[in-house]
Amino acid sequence: MLTKLVSKVFILVVLLSSFLSLFKFNYCRSTNWASPDNYVHACYTDIPALFYERDLDTNTFPYQSSFNSMEYPPIIGLGNWLISFITPDQFSDRWFFDINAAIAIILFLLSALLVKKMRPEYAYLYPLAPAVVASLFINWDLWVVAGAILAIYFFDQKKYEASSIWLGIAISTKFFPIVFLIPIAIIFYQHKKINELIKFIARTLLIWAAFNLPLAAIYFEGWWRFFKLNLERSSDFGSIWYALDLLNINLPSVNLLSIIFTLLLFTYLIIYLLKLPTPPTLAQVAFFTVVIFTTTAKVYSPQYVLWLTPLAVLALTNKKQQIKFWIWQGTEMIYHLAIWQYLASYTGATFGLPAGGYAIACLLRVAGIWIFTQEVMSQLAKKSTVNQA
Repeated sequence: MLTKLVSKVFILVVLLSSFLSLFKFNYCRSTNWASPDNYVHACYTDIPALFYERDLDTNTFPYQSSFNSMEYPPIIGLGNWLISFITPDQFSDRWFFDINAAIAIILFLLSALLVKKMRPEYAYLYPLAPAVVASLFINWDLWVVAGAILAIYFFDQKKYEASSIWLGIAISTKFFPIVFLIPIAIIFYQHKKINELIKFIARTLLIWAAFNLPLAAIYFEGWWRFFKLNLERSSDFGSIWYALDLLNINLPSVNLLSIIFTLLLFTYLIIYLLKLPTPPTLAQVAFFTVVIFTTTAKVYSPQYVLWLTPLAVLALTNKKQQIKFWIWQGTEMIYHLAIWQYLASYTGATFGLPAGGYAIACLLRVAGIWIFTQEVMSQLAKKSTVNQA
């Protein structure tokens, strides 16, 4: 009886957070996302913007153009193409946003329930995190979050076939879950399951190929545009590289530096995982891989907090860590407000945040997540040692 009541309250909290987020975005919806008001009121969203910019309003296939295709992997591109067919013609951008918002709420609820199933004692942190609530409808990130958490859930249940299928789907939605393969490989290695590792990677690649290869074969340039933009982009909003540029610390070869720092940090993570006395679960360590991926990347969009927060909750091992969790969430919220006010200034608003203030907010966010990450890594190592003893 009590368990059912707790579950109903939890679902209510998720829905209330969703509607609070909708309220935040409704100002822009009611003013047709006019700029710079959409930045001033922190309610910008890619969803209606790309509806027109990528010609989805005319039901154009999203990967047929070599220069104007959807800059996302196939599931997001094809999914939104299908949504465009059920979008009414009148006020179509608003309807397109509303349909996507409804889907996002369903996926938010699904991902929250999965987190609750795996970490019931900390699950409330995910729907109550202010930066999460503020970011639900910026982009299509909840599409990948649900698939990524399903991959983690099934992996820790030792249902490797289902896990690899969902991981392949997640990577075909947004690319970041590919970094899960690093701890997955370590965990299989520590359990001496090399054959299972090979099968897991093969199934993941097969699912990814099923979504990607047909598009690559027919519309290669349109399909490749996502990868090309990420490979060729210079330092961009939110990244440590962009922040350093704003502070007049000009580093040469940012592309190369980003790769080097990524490899160094992943090497450190691999050594850390191999030194743990007992093998961790994927839920405990997937967070670390995404922290590295987002920290060294050439861009950090505010909605990336949706990738990080549920994984952070899964990585928690004791209640004392919640203090640093909230400190980190505070820095994410500062960054969330800072980027919109910086973009407001960037696009000609009367008031906004100067470049120096935005750079400090970017670096503060990085400091916040690394303080929290180090705390979680330290506690996991202690717990692993106790478990071995």
